[in-house]
Amino acid sequence: MQDTPPSVPDFTQWPSFPFEGDLRVKQLDDPVPVEPPRRGEEDRECTACNAPDEAYIWVGERWRVRTMDRPTGLPMVLILESRSHLDLGDLPNLLAAELGVMTVRLERAIRSLDGVARVHVNRWGDGSAHLHMWFLARPYGRLQLRGTFLSLWDSILPPISEEQWRENLAMVAAWLAEFGGRPLAEPPRIRWQAPSSLSSPAPADTTEEPDEETASVIEAADEIPEAEPVGPADDADDDTPSVRTPDGGPRDGDGEPATGDAGPTALDGGAEPATGSAGPNRE
Repeated sequence: MQDTPPSVPDFTQWPSFPFEGDLRVKQLDDPVPVEPPRRGEEDRECTACNAPDEAYIWVGERWRVRTMDRPTGLPMVLILESRSHLDLGDLPNLLAAELGVMTVRLERAIRSLDGVARVHVNRWGDGSAHLHMWFLARPYGRLQLRGTFLSLWDSILPPISEEQWRENLAMVAAWLAEFGGRPLAEPPRIRWQAPSSLSSPAPADTTEEPDEETASVIEAADEIPEAEPVGPADDADDDTPSVRTPDGGPRDGDGEPATGDAGPTALDGGAEPATGSAGPNRE
């Protein structure tokens, strides 16, 4: 006989909780003896290592920044990856120090965009063994989106326009390029034929179908562990709506900072080193 599921936790009453109505907590599965390998572990191919620079909005010697393949509900969602195939705890000291520099720099770049109030920085990593940090921009004035459920709201909100999305990407890439590296995102171009309008350059690498659902943080492949096959005995007994209880929030990244592309002993443009140790810095 199965245990009675726990009562719905208090956070379902928070103003930021995206759902309402009757909810119940899912039964907790038994723990598995051995966790399956993530992408990039054992004999599983690493998506980040195989991705060309053209799939990113900005690339440097040791770091790359990418986005979703199309606009989502938040003003900006970006992912910082190391070039080296390392996870967070594997970073050598110089790259660990530079990760802090890159995190601050990318947060500032996103926060400089119009309509952005805060930037949430997250690292989950259950889907991929390659280091990737999520940067999620909360729209200004949208107080209901504050806190740990921001990544869920990204799936619910209508996507922003592609023109605004590409303009935001180009601005962030240009900001990062001020400290080194190479910007690859291009802003929309003006069509001079009457009536004039903006046209968006085609993405470097896109496989989306015309009727495909909008991507989001929650739907991103790198953050969705592969499900185990479900047998007949595991099928749900009823169609009562349910939600999985988040553990620690929803899931599946001052002086002038040292450059994200600086060498171990040099800084881009002769900038002053950040307090502490200046040094290196997704994937």
